[in-house]
Amino acid sequence: MDIADIATSEYVAVDADERLGKVRSIFERDNPKGIIVTNDGDYEGVITQKQLVQSHVEDQTKASAMTQHAPKIERTADVRETARVLVEGGIKVAPVFEAGSLWGVVTDDAILEAVLENLDALTVEQIYTDSVTSIDEDAQVGQAINKLRENGISRLPVIDEDGRLSGMVTRHDIVDVVVRDMDKSTVGERAGDVDRMLDLPIYDVMNSPVETTTLEASVKDAVETMFEYDYAGLVVTPEEDESLVAGIITKTDVLRALTFTEQNHMDVQITNINLLDTISREDIRIGIEDVADKYQDMQVHHAHVRFHEHKEKLRGTPLIQCQIRLRTNKGQLAGSGEGYGAQTAFNVALDKLQRNVLEQKGIESDEEYRGQVLRKLGEL
Repeated sequence: MDIADIATSEYVAVDADERLGKVRSIFERDNPKGIIVTNDGDYEGVITQKQLVQSHVEDQTKASAMTQHAPKIERTADVRETARVLVEGGIKVAPVFEAGSLWGVVTDDAILEAVLENLDALTVEQIYTDSVTSIDEDAQVGQAINKLRENGISRLPVIDEDGRLSGMVTRHDIVDVVVRDMDKSTVGERAGDVDRMLDLPIYDVMNSPVETTTLEASVKDAVETMFEYDYAGLVVTPEEDESLVAGIITKTDVLRALTFTEQNHMDVQITNINLLDTISREDIRIGIEDVADKYQDMQVHHAHVRFHEHKEKLRGTPLIQCQIRLRTNKGQLAGSGEGYGAQTAFNVALDKLQRNVLEQKGIESDEEYRGQVLRKLGEL
């Protein structure tokens, strides 16, 4: 299946000189996956909702200031490679070209709808993320924005004082609240209104009750639930207690699963690949394989490396957060770290991953030794 069967020529576009206030109002009114930016009809890039949440840019600023690069996709491109482009670019919409000209767009939803029937072969447990960033229900909207920025995520499960799932707050919920009624006549009024909204408790803006899924559910059922409620992700709960949070599954997780290959070497996927500096995809793959080889019984099904750029810089080099996550026959293993530049951040995260791998190997060795001792005692 190629993108020609999935892409659409209908999309939202603005000129590079359009005011950012107009762009914000389009997101609030139409909730598009992303907006294509053009300059005299020529493709320039895209603007995403994520950028708006992370931005303090004034409404009078031109759209070109917020435009980010999104790789061009040919209408004859493969679905698997297109899914990889969306995940690695951290985008939900990408431009589709035909004969060198912008033809339309392809979205994550369009791809998932096209492959939906095939997702019955996967369970949520095989692809979900077990490491979840959450927030207390008495926290404030401003704190939620900081968590979304710091972790580069789009949603936060809300937890009550007993540690149980209370609701969900998403990037879209926050955009909806913070953007609302921003057309004030003076800067002072605008600033006061923003401060008031940032002080709102999460409890006032979260979604509740929360749609959930279980580890045992099929990915097809989970995606159908996302489509039904127009959600980009679901909280994953243990089947025995659906008020507890076991993890989260998002449309991005499902797209990532579509990129899994049967290659002879490890399949490594990189999110925000544009942040790579002096390190290459091949360097990353070799580094992770070297760590995996220290645990001979572990088979790595897929490796995901995610880079996230902070504003802080040292002599022009940005502070980068790197997260490495392995899906293996021994479960999920991860390592994270920060450093100035992608290479340093990756090396710190890789060192943490190695310690976690060796610790897991040590735990299994201890359990094996304990089993041998118990068997010998039983023979006495």
